[in-house]
Amino acid sequence: MAEHDIAQKVAYQIISGFDKSYRWYSRITRGAQERFEQAQWAATHQAVKERIAIYEQSLADVVAEIYQQIFPHQQDMAFWQSLKQHYAKLLDNHPQFELAETFLNSVIGRVFRHQKIDDSVMFVLPSRCFLPGQDRDKVIFSFDTTGTVRDMYEQIFHTYRFNVPFEDKQRDIQNLDARLRERLNREQLASVTAVEILKPVFYRGKAAYLIGHICMPCETLPFVIALQMSEQRQLFVDALLTDRKDLSVIFGFARSYFMADTQYPAEIVAFLQTLLPNKKHFELYMALGFYKHGKTVFYRNFLQHLQESDDKFEAAPGIRGLVMAVFHLPSYGVVFKIIKDEFAESKKITREHVKECYKLVKMSDRVGRMADTHEYVNFTLPRERISDDLLDELLATCASSIEINGDEVVIKHLYIERKMTPLNLYLQQEQDGEKIRHALDELGLCIKQIALANIFPGDMLHKNFGITKHGRVIFYDYDEICFMHQRNFRELPKSDDPYALDTLSVAPDDVFPEQFEHFIVGKREFKDILKSLHPELMQPDYWRDIQRRVAAGEIQNFTPYASCKRFDRGVSEKVTASHD
Repeated sequence: MAEHDIAQKVAYQIISGFDKSYRWYSRITRGAQERFEQAQWAATHQAVKERIAIYEQSLADVVAEIYQQIFPHQQDMAFWQSLKQHYAKLLDNHPQFELAETFLNSVIGRVFRHQKIDDSVMFVLPSRCFLPGQDRDKVIFSFDTTGTVRDMYEQIFHTYRFNVPFEDKQRDIQNLDARLRERLNREQLASVTAVEILKPVFYRGKAAYLIGHICMPCETLPFVIALQMSEQRQLFVDALLTDRKDLSVIFGFARSYFMADTQYPAEIVAFLQTLLPNKKHFELYMALGFYKHGKTVFYRNFLQHLQESDDKFEAAPGIRGLVMAVFHLPSYGVVFKIIKDEFAESKKITREHVKECYKLVKMSDRVGRMADTHEYVNFTLPRERISDDLLDELLATCASSIEINGDEVVIKHLYIERKMTPLNLYLQQEQDGEKIRHALDELGLCIKQIALANIFPGDMLHKNFGITKHGRVIFYDYDEICFMHQRNFRELPKSDDPYALDTLSVAPDDVFPEQFEHFIVGKREFKDILKSLHPELMQPDYWRDIQRRVAAGEIQNFTPYASCKRFDRGVSEKVTASHD
């Protein structure tokens, strides 16, 4: 068979592998509605993990097929260039063309161990410019606004059908009607030209969201209906959200990926971008669960930013880590983390353990409290953009991960994470007592909510937490995390002997919560505030109770908006620390 024909055949194998993978992905995503309706919360969490794992399995299958056809490393560059050309033709009119581009990139990366980043054989740059709107009618429902507000809501709930009854549909419509009238005056309501909602329902955790916007002549507002399921498996509307800040938090980088079934992801992302103009494209793809393509879009965005800026990479602000070297480009909104070659004596862990911890977070419900991280191999930076001090530090601490090739520095393995202000720096610099109190309250809530999600943070020093521009505290240091059942929470011995703890038999998994106050935050005034707001954190019984709840399969409802946004349902509700 001619080389041209072989390249064409392999290109077809790759696109077929992608299509099979996307069908698999979509099947799990479509199942979100039934899991939500049946209140199958454990199955919901399992589906999240299964969907993340699909990509690597599909990639491995395709690469194995290719090796059955050819010896990849015996092919010359012309072969791979021809393959890309054939593949690009297969993407014409493909509804997920951009995701398929990333799939080819992954295949090339796997075959060449990520050492061939070349646009002539892969899609470093996109194959074409996507123009939003060509498939807009396939992802949007438009609702009649010429009647009453209640009529519009009736239309919405006639369009979005669920196989369970409403707890009280008329109450919910009344709540929605009243809330919209609080947000818009009579003149604004009369000026509404359109209400458009994305066709896919966005499922995550114990909630479902209808996401759209209200169009008026002078402004456009987000329009998000948040739905939940009662203990009696009846549907109810929990909130109407019309502020971009609320929507931004719902799509936050510390939350699990949505299940939103669509065949037109680029069109969905384009619509979401109009609602969240401050979110980057790669963040929205990741929020939809397309984390691999999100990495591709991030890299393209990063290359563009390098061309448009001239500042240098330098060590990130904050206390140097014992396990990770962390640096950033001051003008760009992420940090780069490299595992050090050697750890401090206090860290009884291995490099592989650190990788497993980061993978565990990826697969867990991050509950809005653990930053999403993205793993890269052979990530290339221009040498001239790295400060001498930083390069010296990286070569001294991470030499096995660094390779200098002429004017390029290749980082063999790193993680990328959203940039935040380290909490210890924030507390040092902030003068406003109310903001300090809020940050410490957030710190306590962050620790509690992570624990309720079955993760023990391990190293809870406040330097391992960041605070966002919205004032939300997020955990980002994962090298000592574990499941809750893997720790034994104990009381300190009662003794007048100050050295009693030294003589106590302490197992590696023993934890003494009464000591937490001495190291979570430093200053006495901060300790006192944290203890007053969250005294339970220092009580072993509290942690053992969480262990029991998690072991019993209790799954919390982590609502990503303030409790004041929630509607009064006229029923008694159990309020837990899991609610924001």
